[in-house]
This record gives sequence, C-alpha cells and structure tokens, in this order.
Amino acid sequence: MTDYAKLDAWIDAHFDEEVKFLQELVRVPTDTPPGNNAPHAERTAELLKDFGLDAEKHAVPAQEVKDYGLESITNLIVRRQYGTGGRTVALNAHGDVVPPGEGWTHDPYGGEIADGSLYGRAAAVSKSDFASFTFALRALEAVAKPSKGSVELHFTYDEEFGGILGPGWLLQKGLTKPDLMIAAGFSYEVVTAHNGCLQMEVTVHGKMAHAAIPTTGVDALQGAVKILNALYAQNTLYEQVTSKVEGITHPYLNVGRIEGGTNTNVVPGKVVFKLDRRMIPEENPVEVEATIRKVIADAAAESAGITVDIKRLLLANSMKPLAGNKPLVDAIQKHGGELFGEPIKAMGTPLYTDVRLYGEAGIPGVIYGAGPRTVLESHAKRSDERVVLEDLRRATKVVARTLSDLLA
Repeated sequence: MTDYAKLDAWIDAHFDEEVKFLQELVRVPTDTPPGNNAPHAERTAELLKDFGLDAEKHAVPAQEVKDYGLESITNLIVRRQYGTGGRTVALNAHGDVVPPGEGWTHDPYGGEIADGSLYGRAAAVSKSDFASFTFALRALEAVAKPSKGSVELHFTYDEEFGGILGPGWLLQKGLTKPDLMIAAGFSYEVVTAHNGCLQMEVTVHGKMAHAAIPTTGVDALQGAVKILNALYAQNTLYEQVTSKVEGITHPYLNVGRIEGGTNTNVVPGKVVFKLDRRMIPEENPVEVEATIRKVIADAAAESAGITVDIKRLLLANSMKPLAGNKPLVDAIQKHGGELFGEPIKAMGTPLYTDVRLYGEAGIPGVIYGAGPRTVLESHAKRSDERVVLEDLRRATKVVARTLSDLLA
C-alpha cells in the first residue's frame, strides 16, 4: 500500500469522527453581525484538545473589536513542528458567517444529515474546512510522520468583515509567517486569484417637509434616485471591461441596502444606501474609488439643495497569483484529479476573501477545500447551506496528500 493509499485509508477509518466534529462546529452560531465569535473559538479549542492538538488562543482586544463593529474575536493557531528545515504550511479557514436568514427546511444550527449532505449555516463556508484541514493534519501525523517542516492551522473569525482582525491581525502582530498557505475553498478547482471589493455607505441629505407643501423641502430620495441611476449606468459600462483571469468576468456594482425617510406624509430629508463594487485583479483600487466618488458627486450636483457624505466601509484588494504557489497548485491538481476523477482547474473566482492578506505579506497561497463546483450549489449565504459529505471526505484526502508532498 502506498503512502497515499494509507493516508486515504486513515481518513476513511476516521470519517465518522470528522463528520461529528463538523456537526459540533455548526451547532455553535457565529452570525456576523453581531460577531460574538469567541465562544466558537473556545469550543473549537476544546474539540481540538480531544485530538491532542493544542490551540493558541489569540484574543483581539475588546476595544479594537468594538470599534470594528463586532462583539468578540479569538483567533486560533495550532502549530505542529516536525523537525528543523523544511517548509511551514498554513491552513486557514474562517468560522464567522452571515446570519441564516429565512427559508430553511433544516435547522441552521442542527448539523443535520440528509441525502448525503450535512446542512447548517457555515457547513460549506467554511466550517467544513475546519474539519478537512484538522483531519488532513491528523492523517499526516498518523501515517506520513514527517521529519521536517511544520504545519499550522489558522482558524480565524473576521472574513465577512474583510479579515483585518483575522489573518490580518495575526500577520501584523508577527504571530505567524508561513512559507505557503491553503485557505478554505471548494473541491473542484484550485483558486489562485480573486476579485477585490470596495464597500461604501452613501448618505444623501435633503430637507424634510410636510408632504402637503413639498416645495418647502428638498427631497433626498429624488436626489438618491439620480445618484443610483448614475451608478447603474456605470454598472452597464463595466460589462465592457473583461479580466484575463479564467473564472472572473468583469467588474460590477451592487446596491444591497437602502433606507430613508420618516413617514409617508413627509418629504424625506435623508436617504442612506450601501454599495458593493467588485474589482477585477487588473483594476487599481485607488482609481476605482475615485471614479465612484466622482460619479456620485456629479449626480448629486444635478439636484439643488442635495448634499452627500460618502464613507468607505471596506477596501479589500484583489488576490493576484504569486509565483511561489506552483508547488501548491501542482500537488492539489495531481491529487484532486486522481481522487475526484476529473481535472482540477487553476482559476480565479469573483468572490473576495481574506487570503489576499497572506499574499500581501508575501506568502504564496491558494484556495482549496471541501465544497461543490459553485457557490450556488453550496447555498452559501442562502437557506439550507450544505456540504456533500463525499466532497468533504475526498477534499480531506487531497489536502493530506498535498501536505505529505510539501513536507517530504
């Protein structure tokens, strides 16, 4: 039996245990907002200790978390050193996730299994990779027994807000500096690049007035409509800008939230909306933000009495491939192709992630883990999020084999 077959056999023999571990992780909510995620880190550390894995708990200072708009963050690092020399490979997954929302047919915190899938909020993104990475590490130590290099598990809790207090905080504090890293992803592709994201809050100010005498006021909603129309016109232009990265099409803009006014019979004096602008890797974030601000300002200027405040909420740079990621891509494509029975493409994704922060620190990384071909199939950020258990099993094997290659 080859070492690869022995790794696979160990994972098969312990797969029921891996599934139970994932169920326990799903049963502790990590809705962000509000972002009270320290309890999940504590529970994860307890479960890891049962496997003989000691997790360092790195609590982000309470005031920093509060200023950021969240409630509590404790990031975890598990360090496993196998000898002098060799690479340090980090495996990162995030525990924070958007709230469940409506329309579930399974308990979002139940970890229920039906039709070969495990259901629950974060079952796919990305508590499944808490499980795949943990059990890949356990299989590596039980079977391959590396004599050099090291592996680190990074379990963090700030991806939904951009990662600054997750991986960004660990890197900035000098708590880790791996040579290579793999971040939570899906099983049928290895992602080497992703979009950037700019999020802004736009407040349109007018002047309230009684609806019976509207000329005494300035309608903030009419001003906002002009601004929104200008932004949507810009969105149409983005379709003509194409990325050279496979898997990424063109930039786009979404207005995801809008609120304003005080009552039906009152001319609205203020309207607030939030926009999300996805940036392809070829774009310059500074230029993108400047253009958006100009579009808004020019449209606002068309309405007498309208003023605008613009607040940047998030600026996440795109992830660009670093040359040093080749050993990761090669190993994942080799083992993924064998275990899934089809080619594993190296490509980009229109999502943005906190993996970019490792890249910005000069650490080559890729995105790979347990999940289906598309975000849509996983129901991530929708009701009935799920991970197919066979994908979880095979992805765990791919990661274990990849670690074995990298530490050989």
